[in-house]
Amino acid sequence: MTLMADSVGVIATPRPGPYWAGGTATLVLRKIVDQSVGIRTFTFAAPDGSPLPAFVAGSHLVVRTGERTNAYSLVSDGTAPSEYSISVLRVADGNGGSRWLHDTLTVGGTVEVMLPRSAFAPVATARKHLLVAGGIGITPMISHLRAARRWGRLTEVLYVHREANAAHLDELAQLAEGAPCTIETFTGRDEFTARLALGLRGQPVGTHLYVCGPSPMIDDVVGAAEAAGWPRSRIHFERFGTDALDAGDPFRVRLGSDGRTLSVPSGVSMLEALEDGGIEVRNLCRQGVCGECRIPVTGGTPLHRDHYLSDEEKHAGTVIMPCVSRADAGAILEVPL
Repeated sequence: MTLMADSVGVIATPRPGPYWAGGTATLVLRKIVDQSVGIRTFTFAAPDGSPLPAFVAGSHLVVRTGERTNAYSLVSDGTAPSEYSISVLRVADGNGGSRWLHDTLTVGGTVEVMLPRSAFAPVATARKHLLVAGGIGITPMISHLRAARRWGRLTEVLYVHREANAAHLDELAQLAEGAPCTIETFTGRDEFTARLALGLRGQPVGTHLYVCGPSPMIDDVVGAAEAAGWPRSRIHFERFGTDALDAGDPFRVRLGSDGRTLSVPSGVSMLEALEDGGIEVRNLCRQGVCGECRIPVTGGTPLHRDHYLSDEEKHAGTVIMPCVSRADAGAILEVPL
């Protein structure tokens, strides 16, 4: 996965108010807006209405949703925010987080959240930003557009969605007004694919591509970009949670505490294998976003698939987020647990 941050870095530089404790806070749900069938926008604020920490475009908000903890893209303005807004697609067969938000949480209710962080930030030095979104993948692009409008950055948006499941169409139009931005929406895949092919071949040198949506769509767009000659350094994408990751190859984990070696089969996370082996690891989101399950690595080479560690930390290979990251087939990772 190729994820780049702008000059601000992958973590927002927050100034938490007194209601934040240990990087978490309890916020109040102020408003719910129905975007379309199955998509709602939830807006949270501090209990006393005080300012919230700023965040970089493309940031996530990690929210405790009942017994689960999930990460959702922020669609609100990250500069001097008084509110945090997320748009959530209700997934009937998901892990339950979206159902809890849609079916249980009501205005006036509270949620526990963690400080926003971004692994999908716009590159400040880009000559132009080409944003390609599918379905609910439009959510991180909204904050990208807010930043582009503020800084006068040249931006183009291609958004494909089902006719009944569009989100933020009015807001997209408003953000494009008076800005160096063009927005095109599609409800047909063939029309979108044809337009994408033209768009990928008609960009000025220095354009950066950002893609978010269903995993097959991301693969198609990235493949088309590479076929059109785009260097990987200018292609950035973000997938939805652990379900978007491939099952991975089987590998093993050697424990430093007792010398045992645990097998991690394909389709089973390293975190799950450790838990099955009786090793407790603190965790929250299980999506590689919150950083709670970070553990040291004393041997072997991790295959990083998280959104939390910096590029320098991933290159060093001395820590891993076991909820999503793995190792190559047949490899052995050593951890001091």
